[in-house]
Amino acid sequence: MLDGLQLPAGVDATLGGAASQQAESFEQLGLALLAAVAIVYVIMVAAFKSLLQPLILLVSVPFAATGAIGLLVATQIPLGLPSLIGMLMLVGIVVTNAIVLIDLINQYRRPHDGRAGLPVAEAIENGARQRLRPILMTALATVFALTPMALGLTGEGGFIAQPLAVVVIGGLVSSTALTLILVPVLYRLVEGRRERRALAQEQAVEHVREPAGV
Repeated sequence: MLDGLQLPAGVDATLGGAASQQAESFEQLGLALLAAVAIVYVIMVAAFKSLLQPLILLVSVPFAATGAIGLLVATQIPLGLPSLIGMLMLVGIVVTNAIVLIDLINQYRRPHDGRAGLPVAEAIENGARQRLRPILMTALATVFALTPMALGLTGEGGFIAQPLAVVVIGGLVSSTALTLILVPVLYRLVEGRRERRALAQEQAVEHVREPAGV
C-alpha cells in the first residue's frame, strides 16, 4: 500500500508505531524460541548423556507447532504475540512426556540386580505400556484446564488468554500423539541399530577367540 501511494515531493512514508513494535516483538520472540530449544537440548544431553536421544525428543517441537498453527487456522485466530508466547511455553511442555517415556525405556535397558537389561524392542514395549496412562492423563488435564480460556470465557483478558490457550491445546494434542507413536519408532531405529552393531561386534570377538582357544 505504501508503494502505491503518490506522495508530494519531499514527503516520505514509513511503517511505525504498533506495526514496528509488533515486528520487533516477533523477532525477539523468535530468538527466544531458538534459545529455549538450545537450552532444553543442552539440559537433556547432560541428563541422558547422549547427543542423539535428545534430538529424538526435540522432534516433537515442530510437530507441536504444526498442531498449534492448525488449531489457530481452524478457529480463525490470527498469529500474534500471545500465540508466540504460547509457542514458547510449548517448547518446555511438549518434551516433558517424551522425557518421561525415554527415561523409563533407558531404565529397562540397564542391567539391574545382576540381570541383563532388556532388548530395545522389549524395553520400548514395556515402557510405552507403563507410560501410556500418565501421558494421556497429563495431556487431558492440561487441555481441560485451558478449555475455558480457549473458549473466550475469561472476560476482558480473552484477547490475550484465548490465542495462548488455543496454541497450547493444539500443540499438546499433536505432540502427545507424536510422543506415543513417532518417538518410540525413532528410538527403535536409532538404538536398535546400535544394539545390532554391538551384538555383531560381540559375535565377531567370540568367533576370533574360538580358534585361539583351540
